Amino acid sequence: MDSYILTWMVTCALLRLSVTQSSAPEGVLNCCEGDVLFLVDSSGSVTSYEHSRMLSFLSKLLLPFSLGKEQVRVGLLQVGTRPRLEFGFNRYITQNGLQGALKNIRPLRGDTNTVDAIKLAKELVLRPGSQDGARLGLPRVLVWLTDGIKPGDVTGPMAELREEGVAVLVVSTGHSNYKVLREVVTPPVESHLHFVDIDDMDIITDDLRDAIIEIIRAERIQVRDITTTAATLQWRPVLSGLKGYYEIQFGQAPTPGAGGGGSGSGTSPSTGGSQYQRLTQPADSNSIRLTDLKPDTTYTAKLTPDSNQVEFNSLFVTFKTKPEVASPAVITVSESGKTSVRVSWGPLQPEVVTSYLIEYSILPGGKLHQRTVGRTHNSTLLTELQPGTTYLVTVTVWYASGKQKAMSVKACTQEVTPALADLHLTTVGSDSVKVDWRGSADGLKGYWLTWEAQQNAIPSQRSSFYLPPDSLTTRLAHLPPSARVCVSPIYQTARGEGLCCTAEFHSNAFAYGYQS
Repeated sequence: MDSYILTWMVTCALLRLSVTQSSAPEGVLNCCEGDVLFLVDSSGSVTSYEHSRMLSFLSKLLLPFSLGKEQVRVGLLQVGTRPRLEFGFNRYITQNGLQGALKNIRPLRGDTNTVDAIKLAKELVLRPGSQDGARLGLPRVLVWLTDGIKPGDVTGPMAELREEGVAVLVVSTGHSNYKVLREVVTPPVESHLHFVDIDDMDIITDDLRDAIIEIIRAERIQVRDITTTAATLQWRPVLSGLKGYYEIQFGQAPTPGAGGGGSGSGTSPSTGGSQYQRLTQPADSNSIRLTDLKPDTTYTAKLTPDSNQVEFNSLFVTFKTKPEVASPAVITVSESGKTSVRVSWGPLQPEVVTSYLIEYSILPGGKLHQRTVGRTHNSTLLTELQPGTTYLVTVTVWYASGKQKAMSVKACTQEVTPALADLHLTTVGSDSVKVDWRGSADGLKGYWLTWEAQQNAIPSQRSSFYLPPDSLTTRLAHLPPSARVCVSPIYQTARGEGLCCTAEFHSNAFAYGYQS
């Protein structure tokens, strides 16, 4: 009988040992970034067995996470008569340290003083800025493990946490107080509130872990600065402080319906059998530039942190290069002046272009001028041009491959518009004047003459008319007193600056000139 009991005890011990020494998951979850605080009920209503089961549950729940200052941080606070912070977020940054701490925690006993525990958690841990506090701008999660017995008036304190942005999740090993616990969790309730028997906690491990991941998931790998032939991969430096390197594999994503899973050299199973390239980066790096890609093509990249100290899971990302648009695809003219214009073109493609040749000449058949600009420029200012002239501008791009492409556009300089040289009025009778002016220039198309009554006269008295370019005099009759007469030269594209005189009628009329 004694030998049977001894054999049974040894068998149980071996079974227990095999459970506690279960291996870690295949890859560490380097997917997340945030601070997770566990509020564990260890009051008198929780037995030592139940307490150890809760800690064992936390051990398995947290084992896959990658811990660190730039990844996931964990804290634990126990509920008793006097709640106690066992460790804050800065205490353990490795799984070995965290797992060892979980094994050594002892229950507090006493009353279930959850309200004070929540206040302590808020002040010491969950509020950014304190010594062991949460990081500013990152997700914060509170996971409350309770037996559900006399939780206290926790609705208000939990609501304050949620208002400050803390996500609240609850695991209850009892089946009472559903209404209270349902009110304190952050929606959705179905994934953030769990009722489970103390011996069946393992069945909710994956669901609770997934709920936490959903809150603290971070973009661990991103694609930036995508061009037609290149893209930059950027990631969180999860290997900082560790020995190792990053392995990057990338290749064209498989087309729908294509076969996958080749086994030959240079064929990646993760990309459906497409050809891929392999690159490595040192442990302290966080980006790499992928070059020599094909335009308008979808690629899949795989990043694997490789270290003999910690095993990380691989990260995948898919991106598409921009379609090839050979420069110049568009040419624009701006900043047009009397002797200069700015010519711009695009798109800018410095990776494949060697230089740009700009040719311009007066239309039709003027002297050809040339200018060369570097591959990083997409505009140039053409100077010493003739005013009021149309030019043909051609931009030719020289590619590194030896190919070239040209595109032309018309550019016009502004016309020179000289002002009127002189204006002279002579009164003729009591309501008529003779108007003389001087203003001959190249390109003159005519004159615009306007007269109008002054402010004291009838506002509607106004007249305007056009005169041919060979006109230098005219006569205006039936003008109101103190009428204002203006003459402006007209050119091909604009009106030049004019002159104005006021007609004065009195008994001793005389010739006069007044310019303004």
